[in-house]
Amino acid sequence: MTLYERALASAAAAHKTQVRKHDNSPYIVHPVMVAQLLQQYGFSETVIAAGLVHDVLEDSSVTKEELRSVLGDEVVAIVTAVSEDKELPWEERKERYIQSVVASNEPVWAVSVADKIHNAESLIAHHTVVGPAVWQVFNRGKEKKIWFEQSLYAELSKVWQHPLLERYGKRIEEMQHLSD
Repeated sequence: MTLYERALASAAAAHKTQVRKHDNSPYIVHPVMVAQLLQQYGFSETVIAAGLVHDVLEDSSVTKEELRSVLGDEVVAIVTAVSEDKELPWEERKERYIQSVVASNEPVWAVSVADKIHNAESLIAHHTVVGPAVWQVFNRGKEKKIWFEQSLYAELSKVWQHPLLERYGKRIEEMQHLSD
């Protein structure tokens, strides 16, 4: 199997019983869409594979060692950099996420931003269905959600210029204008 196929199989297994919190759709759709974004913008198979498994360490029982044995050090390094420590309070967790991502490199930036773009596009689409209720799935509401997105975007803009980042900025603006 190719690296992409191994990553897809790993993501499918890790997320097989999970659903998206805002619409209860199968969770696997999210990492597949992140990977498609990365492919669309011309990133390497390694980066695309990391996009497929970007939530595996954070949201499943799969360990770094298990993931490393299937996908290698480079993919695991990217995934580790975009994984949050869910034991921390929300604000601290988000601040550490931003620091980790910004201190990394383009593969990490790309996976992080592709993840955030798909999350934003899903939220915007779901807002057309449920309206302001879309914000209720976020523990800190719209204001803190937008704060996090703007903070990540601002910090990444200092170190990276890329069309993917421009798309992220546009989605943040769209989210700001959604009713709450």
